[in-house]
Amino acid sequence: MKGIEKITARIAADAESEISAIRGESDKVVAQIRADYDKKAQDAYAAIIREGEKENEQRASRIDRTAQLEAKRTVLAMKQELVSQAFAIAEQKIARMPEAEYVAFLVRQVKQAVSTGKEEIILNAGDKAKCGAKLVEEANKALGAKGALTLSAETRPMTGGFILKQGDIEVNCTVDMMLELSRGELAAQVAEVLFAG
Repeated sequence: MKGIEKITARIAADAESEISAIRGESDKVVAQIRADYDKKAQDAYAAIIREGEKENEQRASRIDRTAQLEAKRTVLAMKQELVSQAFAIAEQKIARMPEAEYVAFLVRQVKQAVSTGKEEIILNAGDKAKCGAKLVEEANKALGAKGALTLSAETRPMTGGFILKQGDIEVNCTVDMMLELSRGELAAQVAEVLFAG
């Protein structure tokens, strides 16, 4: 039996040796697989971080551009409001000019707007009472032989200026209309004065 025990011991030793070699080899394979997957995991993690950083940069850039556009829009709206206020102040200043200057201003406007010289001049109630007769007199003088303007019995609600009327035809020369018509060419100049520097 000693021979069988020796053979069995020998087989067991060979098997143990083979098992040990297989374990050593499998440990190396497992370590290599683990190292490969650790590397892949680190690469994937780094890629996710890079992608997240890129997305955050893009989002921040979009937010920044949107904020800049909104700021520009707000500044533009404020500038437009200030230009509108400047025109409103100009309208009030024209309407409150000293009488002689106001009449001279209106006479210049009448000369430009008149077509036949026989129109009626419609004013607001205050201007009609204050300087209506003087305006008609000065405008007729300025028109010379063509001057046959009359002061209308009618008044209209307007800040200042006048309306020339002949029959059904009316020419609106109110201060607000004059400013509105010249706003396109004057708005840029007004903005330049308001926002220079």
